[in-house]
Amino acid sequence: MKTSVKATLITIAVVIVLLIAAIVIALSQRAPSPSTDDGVTPPQPLRTDSHVLDDGGADAVTVVEFLDFECEACGAFYPVVEELRDKYAGDITYVVRYFPLPGHINSTQAAIAAEAAAQQDRFEDMYHRLFETQAQWGENTEETPEVFRAFAEDLGLDLAAYDAAVADPATAERVQADKIDGEELQVNSTPTFFVDGEQVVLQDWDDLEQAIENAISG
Repeated sequence: MKTSVKATLITIAVVIVLLIAAIVIALSQRAPSPSTDDGVTPPQPLRTDSHVLDDGGADAVTVVEFLDFECEACGAFYPVVEELRDKYAGDITYVVRYFPLPGHINSTQAAIAAEAAAQQDRFEDMYHRLFETQAQWGENTEETPEVFRAFAEDLGLDLAAYDAAVADPATAERVQADKIDGEELQVNSTPTFFVDGEQVVLQDWDDLEQAIENAISG
């Protein structure tokens, strides 16, 4: 290969590398950060419309759980969470957010059922019913919304209002809004907990309790 041709090819390669680098830098500079005042609200572990199971007041430690009602790990943590809610009553504000996983056929339908119940101020009742019956409807190969409607009937909900809420796209959008926040907060499995805004790394069963204790004594 002639020297002039080789030099030209090297020059072209260098120009391409520099162009790619310039594009990467430009894109990184355009990426919004949580501290910008562009009017876009950054993802939050807690939103004003999040479902609060226990309100400990202004000085309480805030515990947020991203959950999937069909998730077996969430079901296993359910009694642990209930014990912690009882033990730290008045010291923590406990918040639940939806994070239905794609591998669970009924997870979104269960979340929609909970959200429909929430519109009648019965979120916690449906929350308990879904976890207490998880073994009955979880791991199905098809969605079973009729099962959740039966729960609504058993709980004495207004079924016409429940059906309207389930059919309303805004209900599914509310569930998806939680999921989007979770993804932006690097949630990739359930349950995922945040204590005063910090994600808890779960390795042992008492990790959540220890995080709460540390935040309270903090």
